[in-house]
Amino acid sequence: MVQTAITQTIKTINEAHAKFNLQQTAEEEFFTEWFESLPQLTQQEQTALDQIRYRYRYHRADGPLAEGAVNLIVVSRLLELAGFYDSPFKLQAEVAVEVTTVVEDEILRGRIDFLVVLEQFWVVVLEAKHTDLNIELAIPQTLAYMMASPHPDRPVYGMVTNGGMFAFLKLSQQPTPQYDISDVFSLLPSRNQLYPVLQILKQVGQSISQG
Repeated sequence: MVQTAITQTIKTINEAHAKFNLQQTAEEEFFTEWFESLPQLTQQEQTALDQIRYRYRYHRADGPLAEGAVNLIVVSRLLELAGFYDSPFKLQAEVAVEVTTVVEDEILRGRIDFLVVLEQFWVVVLEAKHTDLNIELAIPQTLAYMMASPHPDRPVYGMVTNGGMFAFLKLSQQPTPQYDISDVFSLLPSRNQLYPVLQILKQVGQSISQG
């Protein structure tokens, strides 16, 4: 059986669709977690998010930020504020995964930047890239990582970011593989869009831990 890297094989949405018989759903009720009944943020959380945004924009003003800097300044802080470092969640970094394609029966291997696990169930896959990368380019690979979930009977959530832009994904493999994508949130507007980003992360964590 052929074994190749996910980054070499899945570069476009169409390739992800073809390899896994995957499709983007048109059902509006499929992915409501990113906008319905979002939890309120405390003043302390808002202050922390304002600081993250300030630091990102301060360092980004001198030029592109490497993936490590994005993780340090933005992603790790968001995970902490979302409660993913604490019980009942477990955080794993640089997680090696493999998934078998549907069409060619090919094994694809990859490495997830951040994986949040709840009792061995994948809750959130976070793919963080350097600031020069358009997050659209990371979505196909993130979908491939999400297809590698060891619990195909339960939905998996993902977040893709380059530090300045964020998008959320939800993928379900039952009864057929399908997914949807949230709006894209940016740190360019004057209103701090890290607020809804954290609200969505907290919402996903709450819905999974309670369900």
